[in-house]
Amino acid sequence: MDLGIKGKRAVVAASSKGLGLGCAEALAEAGCDLVMNARSAGPLSEAAASIRSRFGVAVEEVACDVTSEDGQAALIAAAGACDILVTNAGGPPPGMWTDWDRDDFVKALDSNMLTPIALMKALVPGMMARGWGRVVNITSQSVKAPIPVLGLSNSARAGLTGYVAGMSRQVASSGVCVNNLLPGVHDTDRITALDSATAQREGKTLEQVQTARRASVPAGFYGDAKDFGAACAFLCSQQARFIVGQNVLLDGGGINATL
Repeated sequence: MDLGIKGKRAVVAASSKGLGLGCAEALAEAGCDLVMNARSAGPLSEAAASIRSRFGVAVEEVACDVTSEDGQAALIAAAGACDILVTNAGGPPPGMWTDWDRDDFVKALDSNMLTPIALMKALVPGMMARGWGRVVNITSQSVKAPIPVLGLSNSARAGLTGYVAGMSRQVASSGVCVNNLLPGVHDTDRITALDSATAQREGKTLEQVQTARRASVPAGFYGDAKDFGAACAFLCSQQARFIVGQNVLLDGGGINATL
């Protein structure tokens, strides 16, 4: 399918690996020029070079911590007149509800709620003025079904979801579609870290934990970044113009809910 976005300019945060890289690759395959971001310059340069070589698109690199004010300013400056924004940031660590204090919650909110909001506030007005834009926020399945050990993530991502529910409908008449993409269990460093923590906590091997988790997913396997990226690219397509303010779940059927 021709997504109709060849030549569009897309900003993809935290895109040197994992789900962010999957999104960047899918958008590049659709013909988008990219502004890619990651904290570490080395992995970012490697990912950008690979995308340039394979897809022949222009790729700008912004090595910074996008959750910091300076990092946001650098990424926003590089974004220019972008058409597409994909927000993404690593999730906070797992734990028990008694483990976290105010500083932990502030850090989680900065990373997984306030950073996406800052990027949208900076870049969406330009999209509105030009009459076209797409925003995809990578959040989590936890906004549909909170995960007890991920209380920090549950809280921050739920806040972002509530914000998007309102603002997405306020900008839709200007041709800008804002949606959230909710990953379940995907084969990424983040899931490996969570599985490792579970293994340590329960006195099991990593293989045992992963086997049990795969069995809990109706599809029977972990998702991968390529499939996730394809879903992101579709939400950024011309064909997605009537999808507004939605929370699209990619979890292999893991959450059993009618809506």
